[in-house]
Amino acid sequence: MCRKVFGFKLSGNPKGARHCSQLPWLFCLVTLVACAAVGHLSATSFPGTVTCYDDEMKIGFPEDLGNESWQADVVDSLGNEILNCAPVMNSENLTLRIMYERCAERVHGRYRVNLRFLPNKITSNQTISYQVSCPATQGDEGRGGILAATNCTKNSMSISFPQILPNFHDDTMISEPQTTWTVIVGDSPRTQTLSLHQAMEQGYTFVTDTNKIILQVSFNAAGVLHYEQENNHLYTLALQLTYGSPEQRLTLSSRLVCLFGPVTCNSTHMTLIIPEFPGELTTINIENQNILVNMSKSSGIALESRNGSRVHFNKRILKSKVSENGAGVQFYLPSVKLIFAYYGDMVPMIINPVSCESPVSVVTDGTCTQDGFMDFEVYSHQTRPALNLNTLQVRDTACLPAFKDPFQEMVRFHIPLNGCGTSAKFERDQAIYENEIHALWEDLPPSKITRDSEFSLTVRCYYSSTDLIVRTNISSPPSPIASVEPGLLSLILQSYPDKSYLQPYRENQYPIVKFLRQPIYMEVQVINRNDPNIKLVLDDCWATTSEDPASLPRWNVIVDGCDYKLDNYRTKFHHVGSSVKYPNHYQRFEVTTFAFVSGGQALSSLIYFHCSVLLCDQSYPDTPLCSVTCPLSSRTKRGKYLKTL
Repeated sequence: MCRKVFGFKLSGNPKGARHCSQLPWLFCLVTLVACAAVGHLSATSFPGTVTCYDDEMKIGFPEDLGNESWQADVVDSLGNEILNCAPVMNSENLTLRIMYERCAERVHGRYRVNLRFLPNKITSNQTISYQVSCPATQGDEGRGGILAATNCTKNSMSISFPQILPNFHDDTMISEPQTTWTVIVGDSPRTQTLSLHQAMEQGYTFVTDTNKIILQVSFNAAGVLHYEQENNHLYTLALQLTYGSPEQRLTLSSRLVCLFGPVTCNSTHMTLIIPEFPGELTTINIENQNILVNMSKSSGIALESRNGSRVHFNKRILKSKVSENGAGVQFYLPSVKLIFAYYGDMVPMIINPVSCESPVSVVTDGTCTQDGFMDFEVYSHQTRPALNLNTLQVRDTACLPAFKDPFQEMVRFHIPLNGCGTSAKFERDQAIYENEIHALWEDLPPSKITRDSEFSLTVRCYYSSTDLIVRTNISSPPSPIASVEPGLLSLILQSYPDKSYLQPYRENQYPIVKFLRQPIYMEVQVINRNDPNIKLVLDDCWATTSEDPASLPRWNVIVDGCDYKLDNYRTKFHHVGSSVKYPNHYQRFEVTTFAFVSGGQALSSLIYFHCSVLLCDQSYPDTPLCSVTCPLSSRTKRGKYLKTL
């Protein structure tokens, strides 16, 4: 049973009538991204190129057709021309784009197009029929512009391609010596071309099945680039697999990125370090949820760009489990996909689950006593360096150890199951009681380091249905009353005539008139405070055309404490010297004068600036924004007004 599809008619003109660019004869180059795959040619090979995309195919006609008057039709399986296909013809390079939905049949997992071709409609009426096709799976499942994901392991990285080319062990490779596989690695001009045998000798392993080709690459393979920072390693590879004779060659190309190294943890965050390399992290995918880097703060992820990148994952988005030996707790990150913008491609890589395990091992079996207490011991030598037992505490800090070794080697806790912060839950025929032990240490932000041993462990014991039931009366204490110390917090945003910041503009001098591209020197200050430990930190600053900070249009000048990277004239930050008593109570920056645009014309209305700030305790910063380090930025010319507004 045939299915009617839609089609087009195409007529060519001699070169004297229309200019056509030169195309290679019988050459098909296909980049294996989600938006492109290799086209399949029929038994009567089409003498041109076929490139497959998500929702269309591009057909390239031979260059010598420019000398003839020719015609091509898309027809159905009965040879009838179809009229409602709306192809897009590029007459300069003789290529034609055909939509699958309107112009193709789906047969055996492929989109098939039937071509009826008249090479010279002046001298001959003889037509030639061709069938060209593209894999439907590749187009349906892909996501435009994103390459196949790299899977990272301890010693190698791997990538999978759809099985759309002959098997590595296909008999045709033996019977046709010119039809061979070639491996090209590296970026121009430092590319290396290897035969299949040479590639296997230099760190490449190829596995095929009926559905896909799996390429495994060792970290020391030819063409692999290596970047290192703080014992973290990143490996990249530009790769092409080609198959076929020189006259008609099919190519699979992709990029691999693999990150390998330990994570660092404290009591609030897990930090992943990405060594500096030419790529830029754009998206983080956790459990099939895409999180854009510039919007990740609300999702519990903070990105710090300093000597590479540091990705801080808040422990509230981590998962936890009892370690394999049952004596500790692991905080772990489920499988994560990082997507980098790398030389014009979107290159994803998969990181298998990584974890931070509590460094202390405590045996919890049999610690629920018959009189309703939980007993356990902690030894200082169970961490490296040794744990300071004076810093141990349970959830309720008022509950102290029942016994402490005078030689500082062991403490024993004896805590009630209905007190000291112990929680209870019921699973099947068990009553499970839990408490948490941790070291009392300064919780520095993720961007700092500590050399004190960290201790964080959930201690658990349980009663089964065959145990003696402990009857206790539990009374809930009254809710604690919040301690409130009212006071005034005053902030001021003002402008200065020059970068000496000696005397701000007076109130009667506003509004201030500036020419486009003139600097505007601004200062934010917390006033009436004499605490030297307070640090004023800029969060966001923006401009509007009215006094309402929530009004539109709006243009950012500072985002997350750094200059706005979408502005060609970046905001400059000025150091606050010792000319003021508390330099940390000030933030100074410089904005280049601009105008809002409406209907292609610059508006002459007033521009109002607004800022949101944070007040941080320099001794105990509790958010990564308190210690943001901005990447270096270059100022470029603003060729046009801000037309995105």
